[in-house]
Amino acid sequence: MQHYQVDSVKRNTLAQQVMEQIISLLMSGQLKPGDRLPPEMELMEQLDVSRPVVREALSSLETLEVISRRPRGGTFVSEKVGSSPFRAMLAIFINNLPAVIEARMTLELGLVTIAAEKITDEELSQLKETIENIRLHRDDYGAYDKQFHRIIAYSAKNPIVEGMIESLLIAHDKTDSLITIREPELTIQYHEAILEALKKHDPAEAFQKMYDHLKYVRDKILDGQS
Repeated sequence: MQHYQVDSVKRNTLAQQVMEQIISLLMSGQLKPGDRLPPEMELMEQLDVSRPVVREALSSLETLEVISRRPRGGTFVSEKVGSSPFRAMLAIFINNLPAVIEARMTLELGLVTIAAEKITDEELSQLKETIENIRLHRDDYGAYDKQFHRIIAYSAKNPIVEGMIESLLIAHDKTDSLITIREPELTIQYHEAILEALKKHDPAEAFQKMYDHLKYVRDKILDGQS
C-alpha cells in the first residue's frame, strides 16, 4: 500500500484538520477520483489520530460526497469530485459559516439571473408546486425549500456550473440545519416574490428578490451564532 506524504496531525486537533489533510491529497493529485483510501487503521497511524477522529472526518467527507463507502469494499474518492472540485473546497471550509453562506449567495444570485432568461413554463409550475407544499407542510418544509432552489439552479441550463449545483445544495443543507426558528410564511413570501420575477423573465428583479431572501437567511443564521 502506498504511503501518502502528509504532515502528521497532532492528537489534539479535530476531524476538520484530518479532512483538510485528505483534501490536500486530492488537490496535489496524490489521490484521484475513484482511488481507494487506506483502511482506518492506516489513516490513524499516518495522521497520528484516534479512530473516532478518523471516523468523524470520513463521515463528514461522505456527507459532502467527497468520498463514498462500499459495503465490504472500502472507502473511495467519489468520481463526482472530478467534475466538481468545488466539493473539495466546500469540505475544507464547511465550518466557516460566513464563507459557506457567501458562496451560496454568489452561486444562487448568478444562477437566478440566467434562470430568468431561460426558465420554462413547466419549471415555473414546479416552483409554484414547491410553494404550495411549503404551505401544506409548515412544520417540516425543508425538502420543499431545497427543491425550490434546485429547480432554479438547474433551469439556468449551464453545463459548466452544473457540477457546482449539488455542492450548492449541500451548502443549503448546512445553512438550513442551523435555523432553529422556522418562519414558513416569510419563506413563502420570499419564494413567491422570486417566482413572480422569474415569470416576468426579469433578471434584475430576480436577482434583487433572491438577494433579499438570502440576505435574510444569512442575517438570521449569523445573528444566531453570535
